[in-house]
Amino acid sequence: MPTILNTAISPANSTGMDPGIWSRLPAELLEHILSFLPLKTFLNLRSTCKHFNSLVFSPPFISKHSSPSSSSPPPFSSFLLLSHPQFHKQFSLFDSILGTWRNLSLSLSLLLPYASPSTLLSTANGLLCFSLPNASSFLVCNFLAKSTRLIKFPTYPFVFERLTLVSTPFGYQIFMLASGSSSNNAFVYDSRVHSWRQFNGFEPILSDNYHQEGVFCNGCLYFTTPEPFSMICFDFQNGTWERSSVELPGELTFVRFVSDGEGKLYLIGGIGRNGISRSMKLWELGERGENWVEMESLPEMMCRKFVSVCYHNYEHVYCLWHQGMICICCYTWPEILYYKVSRRTWHWLPKCPSLPDKWSCGFRWFSFVPELYALV
Repeated sequence: MPTILNTAISPANSTGMDPGIWSRLPAELLEHILSFLPLKTFLNLRSTCKHFNSLVFSPPFISKHSSPSSSSPPPFSSFLLLSHPQFHKQFSLFDSILGTWRNLSLSLSLLLPYASPSTLLSTANGLLCFSLPNASSFLVCNFLAKSTRLIKFPTYPFVFERLTLVSTPFGYQIFMLASGSSSNNAFVYDSRVHSWRQFNGFEPILSDNYHQEGVFCNGCLYFTTPEPFSMICFDFQNGTWERSSVELPGELTFVRFVSDGEGKLYLIGGIGRNGISRSMKLWELGERGENWVEMESLPEMMCRKFVSVCYHNYEHVYCLWHQGMICICCYTWPEILYYKVSRRTWHWLPKCPSLPDKWSCGFRWFSFVPELYALV
């Protein structure tokens, strides 16, 4: 019978690594070692010493480990974030990976001591954009990295609409229109240069749905016009508006766009007459961008519930993309109707259990996927 050798080292004989060796370890090797740590351990490591903290957020380390690839680990977590005026800096989060509800308290005072009461406006790539009315500013935050940036309004006083936070490979941009301007002046903030650009003289007529952000796809933001519905877009590169020549499906009662972030553009619309939806359908823009291809119809019972929820007030309807899901939301209803693209199935996300029954409007949903390396 073979002899089994006990190769364990007793605590009495074990020795720790000489601190002098760690102190002389090349930065490149240390970065490589850190890249294998779980994210939770990674975040705790930041508080051990200033040297580790600086290595974690050094530009070489970020550029090496933040780019997505086939070997990248799955998201740390993925949330649908529910905002409401009565939450008072507390948000309900639905963890779409674990399928559970959580509460998140955002202590802006810890990140920005002089922050005034704020409103969440938009999210993108782990960043959240708040308005700070008393400070005449926006606040862009990465709560995972505990970093913020205060962005002053381009002019003062300034009233805006259609604000959309857009994530790019080089940072982020903030798009908005000056409210009440007859020419719909567009303003774009670029995080690379920390400054605003103004684009004058455009006169597109946008729909009256102020809950729907612009939909970013292939370098452009897409919007809809009132009836007769059409699609228009704002090109970030040259700052111009363009009305699409692609004909939309017929008998539409409302139109919303959604992008998957990888170049696909979807259309969600109600079908009916005289402003009454009898059914809802989902289309995808064809590969050549020349036509809309019908994908799915919403089951009849789900359609009846959704129509009864919004009472045919489709200006309250808005849509968003979240981790393979097309989410259809209503400003006056705390639930989400969503379509799982990979499974081609429709579902209802149930009401948050901690939400009081008396709240009847003001529900704003956002996709929130925490990203450690999203720079503000």
